[in-house]
Amino acid sequence: MRIYLIGYMGSGKSTVGKNLASCLGFQFLDLDHHFEERYRISILDFFDKYDENLFRSMERDLLHETGAFDDVLISTGGGTPCFFDNMKFIREHGIAIYIRWPAGMLAERLQNLRKKRPILKDLDPESLPEKISEQLAEREFFYGQADIIIDAGAFSPQQLTEILLKKIADFTDRG
Repeated sequence: MRIYLIGYMGSGKSTVGKNLASCLGFQFLDLDHHFEERYRISILDFFDKYDENLFRSMERDLLHETGAFDDVLISTGGGTPCFFDNMKFIREHGIAIYIRWPAGMLAERLQNLRKKRPILKDLDPESLPEKISEQLAEREFFYGQADIIIDAGAFSPQQLTEILLKKIADFTDRG
């Protein structure tokens, strides 16, 4: 089985993903870290040196490789589901879980990390919530196709893990 965590950057996909994978006895794969290890360049440096279109194409190739993996939980990049056929691929090859947060809370979470995020690095703190709101509105069509959607803002990572374990069990029992 493959489980794909989707959602905006800073939504906790990696933190919750590691916890969830451990509880399920799955391997954990962070697609962004996998990209950086495979190509030996940070995503931030890649965006500076090349362009987003090339990144998205290479990211898609890495995503498609995950279709051959078993018992793995994949934390995708925030934009991964929104390009090419990626969301269709995710749904056809595993369970998609959207970790949803309100834009204001994401802005708070990302405030100190924005310099490390290519899409946010040049924004001033006052512009951050508006940019996140705009991107969430654009991406909701894709994120909303997930098999499981959880509003994460009120929960700790441990609580999210416990809730998602139950939701995954319920989802697989239906299937």
